[in-house]
Amino acid sequence: MKSVEWAGFFLQRRDMTERDTDIDFDFFEDEPPTQETSRTERLIPRRGPRGPERPPRTPTNLTPLLRLIGLIAFAILIIVLLVFWVQSCREAGKEKTYKSYMTKVSDVARASQQVGRGLSQALVGQGLKEAQVEQRIAGLSRQEQLDVQRAREITPPGTLRDEHQALIQALQFRVSGLNGLANALAATANTKDTTRAGTILAAQMQRLLASDVIYEDSFKSPSEAELKRQGVTGTSETGGPLVPDSNFLQSADIVTPTSMVTVLSKIRGGTVTPSTGGLRGTNLVSVKVQPQGVELSTSTQTTVVVRTNMTFQVVIEDSGDSQEANIPVTLRIVQSGSPDIVKHATIGFISPGEQKTINFTNFTTPSFSKPAVVKVEVQPVDNESKTDNNSADYPVIFSVA
Repeated sequence: MKSVEWAGFFLQRRDMTERDTDIDFDFFEDEPPTQETSRTERLIPRRGPRGPERPPRTPTNLTPLLRLIGLIAFAILIIVLLVFWVQSCREAGKEKTYKSYMTKVSDVARASQQVGRGLSQALVGQGLKEAQVEQRIAGLSRQEQLDVQRAREITPPGTLRDEHQALIQALQFRVSGLNGLANALAATANTKDTTRAGTILAAQMQRLLASDVIYEDSFKSPSEAELKRQGVTGTSETGGPLVPDSNFLQSADIVTPTSMVTVLSKIRGGTVTPSTGGLRGTNLVSVKVQPQGVELSTSTQTTVVVRTNMTFQVVIEDSGDSQEANIPVTLRIVQSGSPDIVKHATIGFISPGEQKTINFTNFTTPSFSKPAVVKVEVQPVDNESKTDNNSADYPVIFSVA
């Protein structure tokens, strides 16, 4: 009985051992791959045998950066060019403003200077009586008043307001002087004392001389300095100097009492005659070019440096024994292939032995590097016997430097 039980026990034990073995075996068998395991296997590539290393690739993200740098550089260039363009336009506009203003002033200054020439012709011309001279001067005064009005209508640049007021003041002095002179002629018409009458007339002529001083010292010179400070150079819109001249009196000698006595003697029917047994005449002394400071020669060619303020200074002497009046002087530049450049001036009064300097200015540009001749002629006075010293020819050549 026990044998049978033990046999059953061992059979049962063996069955359990086999079952246990089966369980243990099943536990260590490969389980089916899960989703996570498959993903891991896909992420980890299998490495094969290494080949030669490839060169490193250029990062592809540099191209947008280079484009951005290029755009920035281009934008900076545009801004710089725009700034230069705006500045250039501003400078061009400023220069145009100043030159336009000076062109308007030139018209007024030229007209006023023409009135001054009319006065000189009235005082030293031939054939006018005292009443006619008075009427002509009164008319010249009305013309000059128009110049004052024209000047007031001009709007100056801000930096030239003071100079513009000086211009108006100079023109007003000319109106005042002309009115005073016309009134003085009327007041002294019946005065036989020509010395006293000449003194009264000369006092009014001083106003005209003062107008030239105001124009030169308070308008022209300060305006030239301001234009230089502003960088405005060259010539005016009409090709002349930037700041125009306006000399109302052709000669300062006419403002003296002695000169006015001579005028009165002429317009009252008298004549200007030389001293008894004396000679009459003038002669040409010299010609200089300023600001170069060179004197021209009749025998040697002179190099003349052309500048905007080039001036020919002609010196005339009264070589006779009497005072002379209203003497025309002509300067002519003759150059082959170019039209002649001609300038005219008049000596109002000149006394025996006295020398007068005439300044010829406002020249157009001559031809360079071509021979030229400067011809100067002083018109002979009445009854002048020696005239070969009244003119001369000066060979020159014009240069820019």
